[in-house]
This record gives sequence, structure tokens and C-alpha cells, in this order.
Amino acid sequence: MSARVLVVEDEESILLSLEFLLGNAGYTVVTARDGNAALKALTPLPPDLVLLDVMLPLIDGFELCKLIRANPALRDTRIMLVTARGREAEIARGLALGADAYMTKPFSTRDLMEKVRRLLDDGAAQKNAG
Repeated sequence: MSARVLVVEDEESILLSLEFLLGNAGYTVVTARDGNAALKALTPLPPDLVLLDVMLPLIDGFELCKLIRANPALRDTRIMLVTARGREAEIARGLALGADAYMTKPFSTRDLMEKVRRLLDDGAAQKNAG
């Protein structure tokens, strides 16, 4: 079964390109354009990975990260913040809230896909060990 990836991004062009990239790599992709839609997408079948923009309408990525980490049903879900906000303080905040990785825009698609694969491999290994 392919890994499920939830892409939470309000910028249409980035959302579509991430959806295309991940789909081409064989992942099952679900998308959300704001924090509320992301919360709804998390519950029926938890994703293995969430690619999460920080600057989102309704609920921002930092808050969403915190909510995901507070939900025991989502404890195996990996989170990568993907954002234009690249200051050290913001990176530290994202990681402190429970993000597994942080990538700043613009990013190379190769770097992004490498990080996605690594996070999913680590997540699968953790799930099998636990």
C-alpha cells in the first residue's frame, strides 16, 4: 500500500505541483487549502506524512502542527513544514511544536522528495518497531 500524504497549502500553483510530484512518486495524495480542511482530512484515515505550509487561512501551520501532535491517533504521522518563513526562530518554533522536518521555499524538488522519502522511511521503521 502506498503512503498517504496530506498536502496543506493555500497557494494553488505550489499545491498542484506538490500533488503532481508526490502522485508521480507513487504516493496517495490528499490536499487541503486551509487549516480547517486539513483537520477534516486528518480524521477518516490518518496520513503517513503531512506537508504543511505555515501561513494558512483559518488555522496556521504552527497551530495545526500542535493540534496534530496533541492527537494520540496521529502520533505516527510525520510532519514537514514547508514555508517561505525561514528565520531561525521560526524553524526552532516549528520543530519545538513537533514538526519532524522544516523546508523553506523556494526548494528544489529533488531535495523535497528526498526529505519526503526519508521521513516516510523513518516513520515506517518507527511504526514497525513500536
